[in-house]
Amino acid sequence: MVIDRENSMSKFFTKVYLWMFIGLLVSGGVAYYTSVTTGIRGLVYSYFNWFLILELVVVIAFSALRKKVSPLVAKILFIVYSVVSGLTLSSIFLVYRLDSIGMVFLSSALMFGLMALYGYITKTNLSSFGKVLIFALLAVIIMSLINMFIGNGTFGIVISIISIVVFLGLTAYDMQSLKAMYNYYENDEAELDKVSIYGALDLYLDFINIFLRLLQLFGKSRD
Repeated sequence: MVIDRENSMSKFFTKVYLWMFIGLLVSGGVAYYTSVTTGIRGLVYSYFNWFLILELVVVIAFSALRKKVSPLVAKILFIVYSVVSGLTLSSIFLVYRLDSIGMVFLSSALMFGLMALYGYITKTNLSSFGKVLIFALLAVIIMSLINMFIGNGTFGIVISIISIVVFLGLTAYDMQSLKAMYNYYENDEAELDKVSIYGALDLYLDFINIFLRLLQLFGKSRD
């Protein structure tokens, strides 16, 4: 019985990471294609702020509908978000060298993987830690908005470092939360199917933010 439960949990997390990988693959493919296709690139950058707003609206709607949508709709919304995210991420291929993007991606994957493993195996309850990280994330967002107006490079570096720490912590927290959700919905296959999509979204967002902040710190520009 214990072995069957472990196998079931393993299949659940395999599905979570499969969907996360699909999301990253879709976003990466769309981002690169946009960067090398003049027509699409021109459209995206002509209305870039609107695409950012669309990306925010989609992820908010996706999260708000968590308890109401079917697993199929959740999968469709996840793919839609991945596509829109890819459009806004396309700028990295114009700003940074491709080899630099690759190295930072691998570094991000290693850091993310270690924290995800910690969140999976730790016996420490990270609930209180997660609440602190949520407030820290709000602080980072506020500081980022302020820095958009003052444009202080040093302040930007500090924000990036804090962001990396926050999202690494959220990675461990989200992994532990997913284990708890698996335990709660263990006998509900349909709900577990939907949870795997939302779990993939949470981890996708953690990874993307770690990657983008590391790229800001260590990415080599095309100039």
